[in-house]
Amino acid sequence: MKDVREDFLVFGSPRIEGEEMEEVLDSLRSGWIGTGPKVARFEEMFREYKGCAHAVAVSSCTAALHLSMLAAGLQPGDEVVVPTMTFAATANAVIHAGGRPVLADCDRRTMNLDPAELERRITPRTRAVIPVHFAGRPCDMDAITGIASRHGLKVIEDAAHAVEAEYHGRKVGTFGEMGCFSFYVTKNVVTGEGGMVVTDNGEYADRIKVMALHGMTRDAWRRFSDSGYRHYQVVYAGFKYNMTDLQAALGIHQLPRVDLWWERRRVIWERYDRAFQDLPVFTPPAPEPGTRHAFHLYTLLLDTEGAGISRDRFLAEMTLRNIGVGVHYVALHLHPYYQQAYGYRRGDFPAAEWISDRTVSLPLSAKLTDEDVEDVIEAVRGILSDGV
Repeated sequence: MKDVREDFLVFGSPRIEGEEMEEVLDSLRSGWIGTGPKVARFEEMFREYKGCAHAVAVSSCTAALHLSMLAAGLQPGDEVVVPTMTFAATANAVIHAGGRPVLADCDRRTMNLDPAELERRITPRTRAVIPVHFAGRPCDMDAITGIASRHGLKVIEDAAHAVEAEYHGRKVGTFGEMGCFSFYVTKNVVTGEGGMVVTDNGEYADRIKVMALHGMTRDAWRRFSDSGYRHYQVVYAGFKYNMTDLQAALGIHQLPRVDLWWERRRVIWERYDRAFQDLPVFTPPAPEPGTRHAFHLYTLLLDTEGAGISRDRFLAEMTLRNIGVGVHYVALHLHPYYQQAYGYRRGDFPAAEWISDRTVSLPLSAKLTDEDVEDVIEAVRGILSDGV
């Protein structure tokens, strides 16, 4: 084995700078550490960035998806088509809202929901579809919204990976009734935990805002501000899904750097592409014409037959070389819960299974130095070129 890094390269470690740290300290000093003026400021910044009418900050993208389901009027037993190639939160949000997730296969090339698969999964009980912009690659929204329109379905975008993504000149997350975003620690805009719902529908936005804080008509900032105490009323059996000012303190400085850091990730992405061309792997396809890929995940697919190594052995070898890696994802229908609850099994979705057995996510963060990137490249090449 070649030289190993002295320190472990954490997968998805965020880039946090001095402005964020000072803003957090300012929140601590001010006494507003719950939902307050900085959350409102972050919402307005995100609304402007997306060019939509409303943005509501919540505690996670999972909360955003759950509340979007409820705002859209999902009823017990209603079906929602969800790609099997996604994180559990996408399907679980449907379940928590009382619906039934109906899984669909992905396009093996893009890893996004296959529009033909969507059409096949629609039944008289289908009420919505959740396209997931996987790894930051925009879905085929023309096809998906066309199908949804023909069948009277609501479109709720899972854009957890895709803050910067655009499709034919339009920001991802603005095609459906609602778009949901994540600011988890590994995401391109980080608040530690946190999420956002964007929509042009004022009724949806108002409902989500109230449901996100116990169903109360006023949040804490407005109840306890220096304008005097204001009584609230509970109008929904709501949830504790609000974002805090401590989280928003990070976001209001992360968001203005989003394009600068996107460019850094693009450079790393292209460096990986060049470095792995001669290896027994499948690199991510180039962004489709007329789109902007968010470059959130660099998903390398191993040619396991040609490489003579399994994906899990590759993961172990990368870890031995002090390189953190991820798997995005083992498809939902391969997990015990969805098999037991809904009867799915291996063989149901061949494209997603092919990906699930081969995919590895390499570090891709604006925090990476050129030396970090070279360490990743040397580790991958050492395992696949020189043998383990």
